[in-house]
Amino acid sequence: MDLLLTDKVIIVTGGAKGIGEGIVEVLTREGAMPVIVGRSEEDNQKALDKIGGKGLQVVAELTRPEDCQRAVEAVLTKYGRIDGLVNNAGVNDGVGLERGSYEAFIASLHKNLVHYYLMAHHALPALKASRGAIVNISSKTADTGQGNTSAYAASNGGRNALTREWAVELLPYGIRVNAIVVAECYTPLYDAWVKTLPDPEGTLKRITERIPLGKRMTTAEEIANTAVFLLSERSSHTTGQLLYVDGGYVHLDRALA
Repeated sequence: MDLLLTDKVIIVTGGAKGIGEGIVEVLTREGAMPVIVGRSEEDNQKALDKIGGKGLQVVAELTRPEDCQRAVEAVLTKYGRIDGLVNNAGVNDGVGLERGSYEAFIASLHKNLVHYYLMAHHALPALKASRGAIVNISSKTADTGQGNTSAYAASNGGRNALTREWAVELLPYGIRVNAIVVAECYTPLYDAWVKTLPDPEGTLKRITERIPLGKRMTTAEEIANTAVFLLSERSSHTTGQLLYVDGGYVHLDRALA
């Protein structure tokens, strides 16, 4: 299926690694012009080189509001348009309730939620002009809890709520807004987390055995395929949705495992 994304300019925050990189790769295959926004120029450039250099990379520390604005301005300077935004950057940083603090909680919101708002806010005039689309990447932690990750769970609850709120607010402009809720997706960050545990292999085995469809982790490409479809006009009447690309992890009966 042709997703009609040829030469469409799509911003992907955190596009240098993991799920973001997967989205960038699928966008490239569909002929789009991905813009990788991330804090490391080296990582950004490596991801851009991997897709043949087509597109743009912008170095930005998204916890700084001025960097969010500057990143959007850089895209408009280069292309003069923005056709889509994927808010993806973030980290499950383990800021809990019992052993957390005000400072750590607020810092985590800036890492995981505030820049979702700022990127959309600054990109909005261009998205209105193109009747573009927004896709927010979210996490199961907002639905299931996880333990010792209050700030990340709150951020994902916020991502889901903003998805529905923006879908309503942006109806007059024909801008569609959807979210993908990720559960157990194997990425470099996930791999790094597993390796901090006392029994990495055993833990990974126990997790995968609880995933109903195929008893395996979701891949970054599977998340990316859905994200790119939601960015495209092929999903022209889909907005305000939270799509769970998780092999049934969140909603199907655990007795299936």
